Amino acid sequence: MASNELKKFNMEEDVPVSPTGQYFNSSVLSVSILAFFEYDKPIDDSPAIVTLENSFLPVNPRFSSIMVKDEHGVQNWKRVNVNLEEHVKIPTFPAGLESYDEYVQEYIAKIAMEPFSQSRPLWELHLIKYPTKHAEGVMVFKLHHALGDGFSLMGALFSMVQRADKPSLPLTFPSSHAKPQNDDDHHGSTIWETVCSAFSIGFNTICDFGWSFLKSTLIEDDKTPIRSGDPGVEFRPITISTVTFSLNDVRRIKAKLGGTVNDVMSGIIFYGTQLYLHTASKSSSINSKYSKVTALVLLNTRVISNYQNLQEMTNPDAKSPWGNQFGFIHVSVPSSTEDLEKGNPLDFVMKARETIKAKRNSLGVFLTGRLLEMLRKMRGPEVTAQYVHSTLKNTSMTVSNLIGPIEQMQIAGQNCRSLYFMVVGVPQSLTITMVSYNGKIKVAMGTEKGFIDSELLVSCMEKSFQRIFTASGAKTC
Repeated sequence: MASNELKKFNMEEDVPVSPTGQYFNSSVLSVSILAFFEYDKPIDDSPAIVTLENSFLPVNPRFSSIMVKDEHGVQNWKRVNVNLEEHVKIPTFPAGLESYDEYVQEYIAKIAMEPFSQSRPLWELHLIKYPTKHAEGVMVFKLHHALGDGFSLMGALFSMVQRADKPSLPLTFPSSHAKPQNDDDHHGSTIWETVCSAFSIGFNTICDFGWSFLKSTLIEDDKTPIRSGDPGVEFRPITISTVTFSLNDVRRIKAKLGGTVNDVMSGIIFYGTQLYLHTASKSSSINSKYSKVTALVLLNTRVISNYQNLQEMTNPDAKSPWGNQFGFIHVSVPSSTEDLEKGNPLDFVMKARETIKAKRNSLGVFLTGRLLEMLRKMRGPEVTAQYVHSTLKNTSMTVSNLIGPIEQMQIAGQNCRSLYFMVVGVPQSLTITMVSYNGKIKVAMGTEKGFIDSELLVSCMEKSFQRIFTASGAKTC
């Protein structure tokens, strides 16, 4: 971006807060994103302030702004002077321990629950300079969801990093576009096929929008070992656990079964969830065999799916604009009519693929967005935020994913071993996120502490992956 354009962009003041930004920072919802960067070596905190000042703050004025209401009650972003030392937190734990996993978990649970001060820009950087079983140190960015969605915020963070092997070259990202159709398929289509396709879209739209509305207003999922259903669950401590899969192994499953990497991962998560429900129900009074379990799957609604640079993202006519550009679909988690231990685990991948494909082939997400906008104009952002809160509360879990760099990256000259993120402040007992990075897929699970057995859930996800990999006939090279 030219210097005069950047200056104009940075001097922008009193910009209206987007409707979704208002929903996520309201009296009923305060949703944030935690981005975790795990390091190979102990963290050097000396470059933190300079890096934030030179590489982070210039990305977007929202990182230097607070939310204020004007005389008409409209919320705006107002530029303020940023004291970076107030945003950088470095915890201190007892000295002399070999591993600090328990302290780190408690600290993360604490910062996940703490609300942001509305008198400062809505972000923090936490530098945890203690070793765990996964890393020698952890850098945690906490960013309020009102600033933007995961795509925007991770794009901002990636603008701060370099390739570890060749810092002069840009990071590259895997393509998430579907394989294009053969031209012969289009030539062979008939008017009847076009009519059928239009009917299918119309039918799917009516079903999806109607079901989404009912789930947001009247119909709740059953209480199960992954859904306590208690009021105020978003204010309870959480445990964040992770499991890592080889991206190449997931692609080998995809090559055998067809579909996309996301289809395979959705099947793994749904099967792992059912394995957990089956196991946990044995020691619980809740029989979850026939329970309704619904996942909210978040979709990026941008017309392109790769990260863009600062100039492209902040352009008013950008194809991939900054902000909260996503929708959600309700997906019933597939169940098995037979014993999970004896059934075919590939059924979960196939069902996930069919369900998500059908829901993508509808305008349900668009109509839900229009409903929220209409509700905001008629009743105001607080009432709309309550509707969003009910949408989350009435389902069992949220599933979202992002793509990360193909190459290993470094921040301020320090190599990053692993990357994952978590959405916090959501009125659910279980949140699952996925991100690919450096040949691996990291699945993170945010679970209600004391209610969900996080170690058992990790074990079930690992078992799910191994069974699906074996049943698919894929082989590790």
